Amino acid sequence: MAKTIMVVDDSASLRQVVNIALKGAGYDVIEAADGQIALNKLDGQKVNLIVCDVNMPNMDGISFVRELKQKASHKFTPVIMLTTESQEEKKREGQAAGAKAWVVKPFRPEVLLGAVQKLVLP
Repeated sequence: MAKTIMVVDDSASLRQVVNIALKGAGYDVIEAADGQIALNKLDGQKVNLIVCDVNMPNMDGISFVRELKQKASHKFTPVIMLTTESQEEKKREGQAAGAKAWVVKPFRPEVLLGAVQKLVLP
């Protein structure tokens, strides 16, 4: 059975690139344009991993991860931040919120897939 990965990013073109890479590696993909939409879509939905941007309208990625980790059903869902942010302070903030990995844009699909394969829940 294919594992499901949620991609949260306000850029439709970036979601498409990540979607193509993940589907090509055999994953099912759910997309959301910001943290609030992602939380709504996650309600009752099992996902094995989330790839999330930091800077988004309505709810940014770090706030999203904090909210996500409050939910018992997603407390252990791994999150990879995929972002243009590369400052250590942002990374620490993301890790403190519960993000497991940090991939900086522009990214190579194989780097993202490597992180996904290491972290995806069984």
